[in-house]
Amino acid sequence: MTTATSPAPAEQESTNDIVQYILAVLFGSAAAWLDLEVGADEHILLTALVVTASCMFLGFMRPRKPWRWVLIIGVCIPIAEWLAYFFLTQKPTTAQVYESFLAFLPGIAGAYGGALGRTVVNNLFAETPNNVAGNPAQTITRPKP
Repeated sequence: MTTATSPAPAEQESTNDIVQYILAVLFGSAAAWLDLEVGADEHILLTALVVTASCMFLGFMRPRKPWRWVLIIGVCIPIAEWLAYFFLTQKPTTAQVYESFLAFLPGIAGAYGGALGRTVVNNLFAETPNNVAGNPAQTITRPKP
């Protein structure tokens, strides 16, 4: 006899992650646009800041497997450089194309930092069970001698 059960937690998480994946592509596209429009030569740290902040946000929201946010956001920048080279009049230099791969480094720090921050927040504000010592609801009184 089979009973209808709710989806497994892994299935629920994968369906709920669609929004985060869309956000990751949007953040990566914004970082790539910023890199192309503002110029990687003058303001490469601004692009790195956007990549770090967006990876940190997504790493905090979904701390499981934070490398996926680095991969999605980081790969948008070299793809945009490549597309700009072939389809736009703006031709990035070879150095700019290779520099675009450096966006993975601040992304790694941001994603894993966000995941670590989420773990810390979860541990700080975790509910304690009633049978834990030190719970004021369960004070132990000793009989008087």
